[in-house]
Amino acid sequence: MQKIIAAIASRAVIAVPYIWLGLFFLIPFFIVFKISLSQVAMAIPAYDPRFFWSDELSVMWQKFQQFSFENYIWLTQDSLYYKAYLSSVKIAGVSTFLALLIGFPLAYGMARAPLTLRPTLLMLVILPFWTSFLIRVYAWIAILKPEGLLNQFLMGLNIIDTPLTILNTDTAIYIGIVYSYLPFMVLPIYSALEKMDHSLIEAAQDLGCTPLKAFWKITFPLALPGVIAGSMLVFIPAIGEFVIPDLLGGSSTLMIGKTLWSEFFSNRDWPVSAAVAVVLLVILVIPIVLFQKMQTRAEGGDK
Repeated sequence: MQKIIAAIASRAVIAVPYIWLGLFFLIPFFIVFKISLSQVAMAIPAYDPRFFWSDELSVMWQKFQQFSFENYIWLTQDSLYYKAYLSSVKIAGVSTFLALLIGFPLAYGMARAPLTLRPTLLMLVILPFWTSFLIRVYAWIAILKPEGLLNQFLMGLNIIDTPLTILNTDTAIYIGIVYSYLPFMVLPIYSALEKMDHSLIEAAQDLGCTPLKAFWKITFPLALPGVIAGSMLVFIPAIGEFVIPDLLGGSSTLMIGKTLWSEFFSNRDWPVSAAVAVVLLVILVIPIVLFQKMQTRAEGGDK
């Protein structure tokens, strides 16, 4: 009897994440996909559904065979959308690289710090999350604007004569994204480096490795899972970011998050905006699946 209860409990525990994904990922995804196959309409909601969930399966299948993917075809015909996708990938990629350049030394310093200092350093990394995300982005407006704190500080030190134009540029977006998502890069790398056996570095140096070579041969490979996890945690939300480009980048910034918002709220073209969201999701799912396959193969090779 106890074995049966234990088996049921283990299966229930395994079922929890699948239920969670079904409720909060698959069902919303199918709703958005259904809207993407609809036609725009002057109504509430602003689309004409091709089928209803209450239809019988045979009727639903007949209607599904009549679907046309004109909304997805439209995305390939209008240069605005693929330019927005490319711009989003570029900005998210550069921001992820900058976050890695800043986050890796921070995580490495935290991992090498005395044990008594590590909780304090960890709290300082998490501390910005205690403040509203929107307030933190607005604070950067006050810092980066021409009469803001940064320009006043630089002009006070006679480093510059005229205010720098940073706000409403891609540079401001990079600053906002790196600042906002830096903890997501630091924490996974710190978790990987904290578990590292530092005697391996000493052994490598005793065998003739320079500190730099020992870093690339031992430290970085051991931290690579944290680097990949942190990069994905930064890249995935950054590619669909809306608030930071809208507030710091200005109206000329082209990112898929702003394009999606414009289609949904300004143009009220729900089918096209749903198609944009589906394509964006596919773009993000592909690297995740590839990463999981690489991890599975690596674990199999280790065994």
